[in-house]
Amino acid sequence: MVENIIPPTPSRAEYLDNGPRKMGWLEVDEPISLFERWLARAGETELNDPNAMSLATVGADGRPDVRIVLLKGVNADGFVFYTNGQSPKGQQLAETGQAALCFHWKSWHRQVRVRGAVAPVSAETSNAYFAQRARGSRIGAWASDQSRPVASREAMVDSVEAVEASFADKDVPRPPHWHGWCVTPHEIEFWQDGAFRLHDRILFTAEKNGGWAKSRLYP
Repeated sequence: MVENIIPPTPSRAEYLDNGPRKMGWLEVDEPISLFERWLARAGETELNDPNAMSLATVGADGRPDVRIVLLKGVNADGFVFYTNGQSPKGQQLAETGQAALCFHWKSWHRQVRVRGAVAPVSAETSNAYFAQRARGSRIGAWASDQSRPVASREAMVDSVEAVEASFADKDVPRPPHWHGWCVTPHEIEFWQDGAFRLHDRILFTAEKNGGWAKSRLYP
C-alpha cells in the first residue's frame, strides 16, 4: 500500500537529532555568491549530480511542464543549462521567455527556487561548451530527435551509427538547434528545513538598480 512507501513525518527525537543548524547564511545580502556556496557544500555530500535542478515551463496550451536538467554555469547574469531547442522544453522556453528552477539538496535539508526571464546564450558560449563534451555526447546531440516517437532502441542505435559514420575522422560541430539558455533571475528563494515546520525562507527580489531586496517569508 502507498502508506507503507511514503516515509512518516519525522518524530521529535529525529528532528532534534539533526544537530545544530547553519544560520550564518541568513545575514547574506547577495544571492548569487550564497547560491555558489550552497552548491559547493552540496557537492561534498550529495550522492550524485548536486547541480541537478527541476526546470519548469508552460506550454502554449497553458499547461505546466517540469523535468530535471543539469546546471552548467552560474554568474551575475544568471543560471545556464543546455538542451535541444526543438524539444518541447526548448519550444516552451522560446515561446514564453520565462522559466522556474528548483534545486533540492536532501543531505543539507536545503532548497533554492529561481524564477526569471530566459533567453539563449550566445553562439560562441554554446560552441565553447559543446566542444568540451565527450565525442559520444556530441554525436548523440545530432542523432536524437528529442522527445519524438522512436520505433525501438535498435532504431536509436542505428541513428547514432549513421551520425558516427557521417563524422568519421572529423570534428563534431554543434547542431544549430542545440544550445544554451540563461535564466536571469527576478526572484531567488533560499529555504532551510527547521524542526516542526519552523523553516527559514529568505527571498531575494531583483531591483531596477541592479541590487537585491531581501525579505523573510513564513514557512
